[in-house]
Amino acid sequence: MIKNYFTIALRNLLKNKVFSFINILGLAIGIAACLLILQYVQWELSYDDFHANKENLYRVKQNRYNKGVLTTEWAAGCGAAGYELKEGFEEVEEYATLRPTGGVVIYKEATGGPVRHKEEKMYFATASFLPMFSFDLLQGDEATALEKPYTAVISQAAAQRYFGEEDPIGKRISVNDQNEYEITGVFQDIPENSHLKFDFLFSYSTFVGWAGEEVITAWQWDGFYTYLKLKDGTDPKALEAKIPALIEAKAGEELAAYDSDMDFYLQPLTDIHLTSNYMMEAEVNGDQEAVYALLIIAIFIILIAWVNYINLSTAKSVDRAKEVGIRKVMGSQRTQLIRQFMAESVLLNVLAVIIAIVLVLVSYRYFSSLIGQELTLSLFLTASFWWFLLGIFVIGAFFSGIYPAFVLSAFRPVQVLKGKMSTSKNGVMLRKTLVVLQFAASVFLIAGTLIVYQQIMYMQDQELGVAIDQTLVIEAPSVVDDSVYADRVESFKAALTRNSSIKAATASTAVPGNKPGWNAGGIKLIAQDDSESNQYRVIGIDYDFLDAFQLEIVEGRNFSRDFGTDESAVLFNESAVKLLGFDEAEAALNEEIFFWGDTFKIVGVVKDYHQESLKANFDPLIFRLIPASRSFFSLKVETAHLPETIATANQVWDNFFPGNPFSYFFLDDHFNKQYQSDLRFGQTFGFFALLAIFVACLGLFGLSSFMAVQKTKEIGIRKVLGSSVSGIVALLSKDFVLLVIIASLVTLPLVYFVMDSWLSDYAFRIEIAWWLLLVPVILVLLIALFTISFQTVRAALADPAKSLRYE
Repeated sequence: MIKNYFTIALRNLLKNKVFSFINILGLAIGIAACLLILQYVQWELSYDDFHANKENLYRVKQNRYNKGVLTTEWAAGCGAAGYELKEGFEEVEEYATLRPTGGVVIYKEATGGPVRHKEEKMYFATASFLPMFSFDLLQGDEATALEKPYTAVISQAAAQRYFGEEDPIGKRISVNDQNEYEITGVFQDIPENSHLKFDFLFSYSTFVGWAGEEVITAWQWDGFYTYLKLKDGTDPKALEAKIPALIEAKAGEELAAYDSDMDFYLQPLTDIHLTSNYMMEAEVNGDQEAVYALLIIAIFIILIAWVNYINLSTAKSVDRAKEVGIRKVMGSQRTQLIRQFMAESVLLNVLAVIIAIVLVLVSYRYFSSLIGQELTLSLFLTASFWWFLLGIFVIGAFFSGIYPAFVLSAFRPVQVLKGKMSTSKNGVMLRKTLVVLQFAASVFLIAGTLIVYQQIMYMQDQELGVAIDQTLVIEAPSVVDDSVYADRVESFKAALTRNSSIKAATASTAVPGNKPGWNAGGIKLIAQDDSESNQYRVIGIDYDFLDAFQLEIVEGRNFSRDFGTDESAVLFNESAVKLLGFDEAEAALNEEIFFWGDTFKIVGVVKDYHQESLKANFDPLIFRLIPASRSFFSLKVETAHLPETIATANQVWDNFFPGNPFSYFFLDDHFNKQYQSDLRFGQTFGFFALLAIFVACLGLFGLSSFMAVQKTKEIGIRKVLGSSVSGIVALLSKDFVLLVIIASLVTLPLVYFVMDSWLSDYAFRIEIAWWLLLVPVILVLLIALFTISFQTVRAALADPAKSLRYE
């Protein structure tokens, strides 16, 4: 019997080739889109899932307040956090502290000369770090590997990079040619789905030896990552609620003196990647909203495909009514007919799943490029993938088939065979409702895509107030002789600017495109009380920084070599002046401030500019004169003959800073990287929006074809009575136009609410203009009319004599 069901189902699919093609293609695209998005979503949700103790591991997030106002949110907080929390609460089983570092790692014992690389992903880590986490140690003892000062564990990749086939255990490396570390362990390369990636871990006791034991209990020294392992059964929220009392007991007096405050929050390890975006994040994290948005699109697409099947099947119910009537007269029971129609749904979904898998295999590389992540087909090897696919298949086959099956099997044979069969009002209403949902989804997706792109264009087109074009940035050297570094920097800059293609060279501790790394608290006017102090971001610059970046001085002057006292002077930007308590920039000039334990005079006020993307507001910035700044050299270059200019800079670099890799980037690219995730989100959103609209159009095409066939005789009569082609097309199209209007009225308020909420995350944002809501409606209308016009125009142009002979 089952074989008979599927045989008949196959015949029906082949008999109605157009409808079968539309249904299968639509479902296949919908399932393929779901599978691709599932792969991305599962990857994003899998971050840090490989740690055995993940349920009990938390990172300590730190907030700092000034005068009750939240000023900074730190992923890496004060040095005291781990030690004090472990000492203060029995719920804390263990803690680990990490301090980031970087520099040139050198292995000198290699045959053929030393091996040296500039390394970015390095940390000082307490000995407790490795046992707490599940970073597999391939060589060495994880309990003791980082116990002694000047010991290090390295990744497999680093071991291969420096030691080749040699056993690295016991060998020594140096950082910046200054301190030597003994290799005590090798760990498996960090999985890509880790929020914390590194190639080198150095013993934290080394850092404590340099900084002093007080760093372990330092409440006012930030920049330390703290992880806690809580005991089984601990309620993290209950523990979190106890922390303010500990902070008050340990640091309350000191904080009150500056009218400041701080608090800690426990971030579950597996939540960090998608929910965290604070100062000093170890890596660029994901975006939970983007993940959910893609999930919603995936649901939209598969729903649209299922709606297509239901619509087309019920629309064709009149055509199949005679078949049902004859079957019933021949003795078929309703349950048998339901099984028959469900068999068709199952067969159709099986074919769609097979094609969907092929589409995934063909397109996953393009999808990887679209989302900016190298996804593999490893998902096919997981049981969860196949369970998900089975779920889509079962849900699709059942829900897309059950309604048409019940509708078709309910026909009364007598009425059908007498030709009195017609589509019920409820069926028509359901079909129209489903079409409205399709249009609504299309309007929503187009409007969302337009608004995302407008916001990205707005951010990229705004005047930044700082000249970042034609700027080559060289990362400052790590291997240097401190006693001659300042002189070398001046000579290096002078040698560079002797090349006619390099117009200016400047050194600084930060460049536009990032939040400045220095965050200083306790800054106040000399005459003010400690409680009136505030936190500012600080950038160290040389004399040429403002001119090179064309920053505008609104009051006072720039740093100048003509003033021998400028190393005791500072520049404020306009936001910093306001934070200091002055409404006018002029009022802040010549004021003396308490800054880093000394007195500095404000000699100039710089116009606010966008140090970061337009997502962030203007930060209060203080510029301090540090001619030999050690982070970046920015060169203003001519774009003509750029390769030769870079080669020249490289040669000059090698002459002045031998042993340091020449590492550079272009500042405009660096700055625009801040928009990369938004741009990818817009592209991905737009791509799947197009897919959703395409699937919806497949359904419209099928429905319009069906309507044209159903109205063949009516069209013939109207043409005989003098109706024009345009009049007939309008007649057949007006229902769809009405449905688009209804869908738009329902959807646009939702679009406004959702997208306005999304835009509220941006300090500088567009307002949702009326045309951003109107254009999607017009586009959907045009797409719908274009889709259905193929059939309606053909029907309107048909010979009326043939139309009247139809049936």
